[in-house]
Amino acid sequence: MSEQLVIEGGIPLTGRIRPEGNKNAALPLIAATLLTDEEVRLTNVPRIRDVEVMAELVADVGADVSWTGPNELTVRAERIARTELDRRLCERIRASILCAGPLLAREGRVEVPPPGGDVIGRRRIDTHLHAFCGMGARYEVDRGIRVEAPDGGRLVPGRVFLDEPSVTGTENAVMAAALSPGATTFVNAACEPHVQDLCRMLAQMGARIDGIGSNVLTVHGADRLGGCTFEVGPDHIEVASFVGLAAVTGGDVVIEGIEPEDLLSIRFAFARLGVECVVEGRDLRVPPGQSLEIVDDIGGQIPKIEDGPWPQVPADITSILVAVATQAKGTVLIHEKMFENRLVFTDKLVSMGARIVLCDPHRALITGPARLRGERVDSPDIRAGMAMLIAALCAEGTTVVGNVGQIDRGYERIDERLRSLGARVERVSA
Repeated sequence: MSEQLVIEGGIPLTGRIRPEGNKNAALPLIAATLLTDEEVRLTNVPRIRDVEVMAELVADVGADVSWTGPNELTVRAERIARTELDRRLCERIRASILCAGPLLAREGRVEVPPPGGDVIGRRRIDTHLHAFCGMGARYEVDRGIRVEAPDGGRLVPGRVFLDEPSVTGTENAVMAAALSPGATTFVNAACEPHVQDLCRMLAQMGARIDGIGSNVLTVHGADRLGGCTFEVGPDHIEVASFVGLAAVTGGDVVIEGIEPEDLLSIRFAFARLGVECVVEGRDLRVPPGQSLEIVDDIGGQIPKIEDGPWPQVPADITSILVAVATQAKGTVLIHEKMFENRLVFTDKLVSMGARIVLCDPHRALITGPARLRGERVDSPDIRAGMAMLIAALCAEGTTVVGNVGQIDRGYERIDERLRSLGARVERVSA
């Protein structure tokens, strides 16, 4: 049965909250457990739908998977039962492609159906395949994608150029190289916090990786990897979400247990919208009663906030920035370069009273502050769903957000956690 959130707007959020573990780190970390026959224990794992599906995927190929604590997942892939991923599970989550690198490195072959996930535009998997080919693999595309290692079943170390700094492409390549003896260098690699988390766990398992945090990674692969215990880092996108929620409601919120270095570009983007964030050790405070005002470029020109590869503004917060901008005085251009459907959801904000011109699939011009009113809207993807929650919490009246399953894919118990900050949010059956 589908569910929806009923939200009463106009109430400032107040209190302290801790971000969950990074979803985009947890998914490749779960996939990496397939690289060893020893036990891997992951802590601070968010209990969200995408993580549950990823756990099902590794179990389906033969791993023993169990939740050994509220946010602790233990995996042991003592043997691999099959190298063909389940089509039904892969259709539910784009990160299913992350099982390809570990299975290819360990078993010498893998067959992957087309991955599913958010419909936010074309999401290439070419980078993954080019990386595998750079290590000697070959592939065929039919109804699915079959990839095989060279004769002998081992990938060949070398120097590989990634045609774009794809996060999942980099993660797949690094995992494959970690179980391929020798040194493999990846140039133009992604370096997001979740990529860094994966590299650190692989290092604990026995690989040596140089250049963590940069766009050139050299993986010194091992003949065999071992088990480990690893804590998933805090989700910087969730931190940004709570900054947006606090700012538009005029609340006083402290976000605990952050990683300040992961928030430099995020804090810069919010500052352009007039949102002040104060770092206090490992906490981030959004002070109350802020008068949001967009900071113009020199000469009074309309400013532009654009996303890009890390450490630039993350693509996953552009929807959040759009929602916050509707409440800030002035005009700003949000340029989402990566996905051509990410900003399509803005018509739902317009129906609530936002003043937004969608210039083209990648650019939206927002003028604020706008008086938003409650409406019935549906969430098309995870981050658009959060943008609608932000809009709903500062709107006049009641908003009903449908298709909540999309939000649940990225945010654990979001309604309960918002209520802990004073929001009036109820989850009901649709």
